[in-house]
Parts: sequence; structure tokens; C-alpha cells
Amino acid sequence: MRPPELEVRRPTAVIAEDEPLLADELAELLQSLWPQLQVVARASDGVVALHAVEEHSPDVVFLDIQMPLLTGLEVARRISGTCHIVFITSYDVHALQAFEAGAIDYVLKPPTAARLLTTLQRVKDRLQRPVRDVRGALEQIGQASPRPRRHLQWINASRGAAVRLITVEEILYFRSDQKFTLVVTADSESLIRKTIRELSDELDPSMFWQVHRSTIVSLYAIDSVVRDERGNLSLRLKNRPETLSVSEAHTHLFRQM
Repeated sequence: MRPPELEVRRPTAVIAEDEPLLADELAELLQSLWPQLQVVARASDGVVALHAVEEHSPDVVFLDIQMPLLTGLEVARRISGTCHIVFITSYDVHALQAFEAGAIDYVLKPPTAARLLTTLQRVKDRLQRPVRDVRGALEQIGQASPRPRRHLQWINASRGAAVRLITVEEILYFRSDQKFTLVVTADSESLIRKTIRELSDELDPSMFWQVHRSTIVSLYAIDSVVRDERGNLSLRLKNRPETLSVSEAHTHLFRQM
């Protein structure tokens, strides 16, 4: 009787990228260029990325350097030596020299098939060898990285015919409203033309959290977190009567509460 063939283990990957369209594009390219690679999880921020790596123990993680909550560099320091790392980056030539000198690969935004193919060839070669501790290379990349931008300090918002200057300390939450975004304080509502996506990049992540695709809330404005009978989360505010829904994709932010 012929013995059954041994099943060949497929290599696994985690994609950590907070831009959904870019994450979709990368996943499609990976499927096309390396069909055997199994994407076991996707993450939209650094905390979820860290949990995904801990849960799935992937062979390789494709890691955006600039992500909410924890940056790609912070995640990489914590997982160094456990899996191979490929950074997704838009860094300039000086930072790329640091990548080339280290044990870490990178993919420039937006990803192209030609550049990704080169990276995947390197990854396949490295999968045949033990995973390296790359903290030294991470230090070099950190030194070559551009300085972080200053976070928003105030918003210019329309209120009728007037334009009001609102400091971020006054703001309780932002909510997208068709073509505009609503800026809500304890006693006012104003409109701005910035999108939720733009605000997410510009606000201080230690002060503001995105809790829904259409909502960003100030942590200082939250009075309590409420879970209904279906397990859905909502936020009660200190100085407003309305509650804010928390989408499933962002419930992990309140896991410890």
C-alpha cells in the first residue's frame, strides 16, 4: 500500500498596514507572486499587529512603519528574533541605506510587483536560516528616520459665516458628515473639510483614538464604556448626552477596561 504523501507546510504571513486599500493591494500582489504564502492575519494598528504575531507565530510579517498606537519600529523591537520582518515604508534614501545594511527587507509605498518580487526572493532565502535578532539594525533605521511631525494643536472650523479657532483640548470628538467632518466640543458643533483619515494621521494618538471608521474621540472626553446584551461597545461622554458606537475593529482598544 502506497504511504500517504506528507503535507508540505505553507509559509505564513501577517500584514500590518493601517491603509485598507494599500493592505488589499499588498495582499493581492503576494497572492500573485507567492501563491504558497498564507496570510493568516491582517492588522490596522500596532497593538493588533503585536497580538497577531503572538497568536499566529508567522514566518514573516509585513509591517508598516507608521501605524497608530504602536509604530512598526516598536512592534519590530518586541518581535525581533521570532519572525522575519519586511517593512512597508515611504522613507527617503538615507533611511533605505540603513535597511540595505541590516537584516531587514522593505517595500516602498505604493508596492510594485518588481520590487516586491526582489524582497520575496530574499525572504524565501532567509526562511531557510534561523531568524536573526535585528535590534541593532532597528537602531540604525531609527536614527535615519525622519523626525515625527508635530501633532495638531488647533482646528479652524466654520460656524455659520464665522471661522472659529478650536484648540484640541476643547474637542470631545470628530465625526464624518458626508463631505465634511463635525467637530464637537462641550457646547458647540462646527464643520471642517479634513477627513477622518487625515485627522487620524495628524492628531496625537495618546490623546485621540479612532473608535469607528467615522469617529475619533478624545480620551479625556470618555466617561465610561458600556457593553450591551449583544456585546457591542459604546462610549458615554462627560459633557455631552449622546453616546458613541465602537466598531468591532476597534474594540481591542478597550480590552483592558
